[in-house]
Amino acid sequence: MKFDTPAGQNPIDQLKVVGKPHDRIDGKYKTTGTAPYAYERHDVAANQAYGYIVGSAIAKGRIKSMDMREAEAAPGVLAVVTAANAGTLAKGNFNTAKLLGGPEIEHYHQAIAVVVADTFEQARAAAALVRVDYARADGSFDLAAVKDKAVKPKAGFGGEADSSYGDFAGGFAASAVKLDQTYTTPDHSHAMMEPHATTAAWDGDKLTLWTSNQMIAWSKGDVAKTLGIPKDKVRLDAPYVGGGFGGKLFVRADAIMAALGAKAAGRPVKIALPRPFIANNTTHRPATIQRIRLGAGKDGKLTAIGHESWSGDLPGGAAETAAAQTKILYAGANRLTQHRLAVLDLPEGNAMRAPGEAPGLMALEIAMDEMAEKLGIDPIEFRVINDTQVDPEKPERSFSQRQLVQCLRTGAATFGWDKRSAKPAMVRDGRWMIGMGVAAGYRGSLLMKSAARVRLDAKGIVTVETDMTDIGTGSYTILAQTAAEMMGVDLDQVKVVLGDSDKPASAGSGGQWGANNATSGVYAACVKLREAVAQKLGFNSADVQFSDGKVKSGNRSAKLGDAAKGGEIVAEDAIEYGDLDKKYQQATFAGHFVEVAVDSYTGVTRIRRMLAVCAAGRIINPKSARSQVIGAMTMGVGAALMEELAVDKRFGFFVNHDLAGYEVPVHADIPHQEVIFLDEVDPISSPMKAKGVGELGLCGVGAAIANAIYNATGVRVREYPMTLEKHLEQLPAVA
Repeated sequence: MKFDTPAGQNPIDQLKVVGKPHDRIDGKYKTTGTAPYAYERHDVAANQAYGYIVGSAIAKGRIKSMDMREAEAAPGVLAVVTAANAGTLAKGNFNTAKLLGGPEIEHYHQAIAVVVADTFEQARAAAALVRVDYARADGSFDLAAVKDKAVKPKAGFGGEADSSYGDFAGGFAASAVKLDQTYTTPDHSHAMMEPHATTAAWDGDKLTLWTSNQMIAWSKGDVAKTLGIPKDKVRLDAPYVGGGFGGKLFVRADAIMAALGAKAAGRPVKIALPRPFIANNTTHRPATIQRIRLGAGKDGKLTAIGHESWSGDLPGGAAETAAAQTKILYAGANRLTQHRLAVLDLPEGNAMRAPGEAPGLMALEIAMDEMAEKLGIDPIEFRVINDTQVDPEKPERSFSQRQLVQCLRTGAATFGWDKRSAKPAMVRDGRWMIGMGVAAGYRGSLLMKSAARVRLDAKGIVTVETDMTDIGTGSYTILAQTAAEMMGVDLDQVKVVLGDSDKPASAGSGGQWGANNATSGVYAACVKLREAVAQKLGFNSADVQFSDGKVKSGNRSAKLGDAAKGGEIVAEDAIEYGDLDKKYQQATFAGHFVEVAVDSYTGVTRIRRMLAVCAAGRIINPKSARSQVIGAMTMGVGAALMEELAVDKRFGFFVNHDLAGYEVPVHADIPHQEVIFLDEVDPISSPMKAKGVGELGLCGVGAAIANAIYNATGVRVREYPMTLEKHLEQLPAVA
């Protein structure tokens, strides 16, 4: 189905099932432990062995020699695979470093061997017996130290590295009020609960991987390319994924090493990455240094907006596009955005929930607050003054929907913004200093081709098949809701099969594009199924209705299942987009509000309450969408107050590479959270008229917290995470 004109009225608009807060249909399996995650797939292949990966002990250099004799002779060992005996391996489309290193080493904990044994304990013990002699080379591990050597990167998800409009230098110089500040964000870990894990089995020349992965079609291709085998000889299966946040978008060492180990051992092999490998062997959100310059007239209208960002990655890597949202979030005649990329020999930097916008808004939205204060304008009013309904750098392109002002106004009224003291450090509750903060949220809405297959049997059961994944986001439920709405059946009459690369290729889970595109793919397939059913039953498909498990036209009706009495009816299609995303800027918006309390003696910050007001197209399932947003808000608390991968700048690795040392929020850190979805449908987005919320809920939260801390204390911190030592020395004067 080609979607190249705005959606009109269609069966989804009935909203009998879509738009309702249904429980997740996979919830009962996950809460009872009966949803098997990748490492728990014990029944998929008989006689499973276990692999344990040996990671490089240096960050840069080369392997001089490897002695595997003790490991190979250890009890239960079946095989030891290294670059020397693995055969020729290519680098995948989405990997910056090789997934099996050696003799050259590109980063710390790069996989250099896998030991396969009868039991996990035997494999782990034998892996410790592999003796490696390295020639260590000097590496670059400090972004600030190499910032001046950074270069213009290749284009990425954020578009071109540089953009300019008008005369930024002249406009900034002539501005009546100016701001020029630098902000920093640290390296972040995805810290998902489920580790990267894979069970691999060969059947002749065909490889099956039961794995934990967000993007099945991408990864099927990368496995094939890496191993040098045809794509049709590779199958990936990931029906349940225990969190990813972007860290499982791409194939990682667990999948490739399991495949190599299974080939060498002649048995299925299962591998889970130990927690330190998740930080150092896979990917992370890179640190940024961001300089923001704002110029405005006394009336509060921005006349110049400049945002420059520096980040680092391995050679051949990509920049964190932290300035991307600044191109289009606020009006302003003179504009400049730049990204620069430095070579760092740290583990690979790559996509983490809302790449670009999440760290970019952590800086931009503090700068907006600082500028509002310089102008003497309320922070919300300053944002409203500079709202735009067109792309500021392409004025001929309007937004398909943009309710940022409504998000901010609704949030202000709901949160009690009128009770905020404009002057910082004025509100006390005993020893606690109280403050409120606000930030705008923005996340682009990307359109991607997505396919699905639907089946109808004689019992009236509709089965949906697609390689779409559910990473804890509720994909099973919203795809079932879409099919139920289209075919006129109850939710319990729909079965959903996900995560299997043998099924039609979906958009996958990433970039906040999954819900809108994957449901649209199911919509397209159901349109075909409706036509086939109508034809089978002798109805005119132009005026047929599907409801209550029946097909109706005029004064005739038949049970839906009757159409399949002679055999199952199968339909398959994909949603493919025209150029509407080029004619219109498509995005989602939010207003984030936070109240904090800062202990005037210790400097400890406590979140008191949080509110997100979101404008994100049609909300397909308000219950699971709210869950996505409050989870993202929680991640924003972590980024603002505690999360930081600490870099050992001598040896080039992340020191706090486990869930004991890498701090994330727990229940006690998170108070009342409220989410409001504005009533919005976007017919330009898709036939579902939806968008996405999973990453929007994060974008802006960190800055809202930072602004609330400043409002509470009067101490401005521009370096994340905002731990107590960064403002403690200045608190006595305020307190």
